[in-house]
Amino acid sequence: MGTVKQAINKKRCAWCPPDDPEYIRYHDEEWGVPVHDDRHLFEMLILEGAQAGLSWRTILKRRDSYRKAYDHFDAKKIARYDAKKVKALMADPGIIRNRLKVSASIENAKAFLAVQKEFGSFDKFIWQFVDGKPRINRPRGMGDLAARTEQSDAMSKELKKRGFKFVGSTICYAFMQAVGMVNDHARDCFRAPRCF
Repeated sequence: MGTVKQAINKKRCAWCPPDDPEYIRYHDEEWGVPVHDDRHLFEMLILEGAQAGLSWRTILKRRDSYRKAYDHFDAKKIARYDAKKVKALMADPGIIRNRLKVSASIENAKAFLAVQKEFGSFDKFIWQFVDGKPRINRPRGMGDLAARTEQSDAMSKELKKRGFKFVGSTICYAFMQAVGMVNDHARDCFRAPRCF
């Protein structure tokens, strides 16, 4: 409890609710930190797609359920999901039970594996959209945060071309922020200089 109490007193990005320990942990330990692990990248791509039309808080509170339901985001297993598994996912109250999103996660697993095969890793493929290093934006406030950029537009176009679903430019930009391809921590946020 002491850690959470200490964390509450720090200056954070305005979008991080001060009364939600899980959200604070996500902001303080994950958001904006560069990720190069393929499984984690795949997890975030699926979760960002699941968020479409919903709040991140809705997804974050279901994250453990997603990990259990989706075999800890093992793309090889997910790519082999059959009608029986889809039915089980659609009955799972711990995840967002949207048939299009569930189907997209399976198609995305197949596309993800194809990218890994072609590039050697998804990491190598996805980080090319920022030339292999995080873009640092340092917004002054919420009004300065982009919803999409030229890089997220290019990523979205390429992912769609490769068969990925739920990868519009806005979803891609949220993914880029989440996995540290973009550091959009506010200038006065204590995490702004510490994501590397």
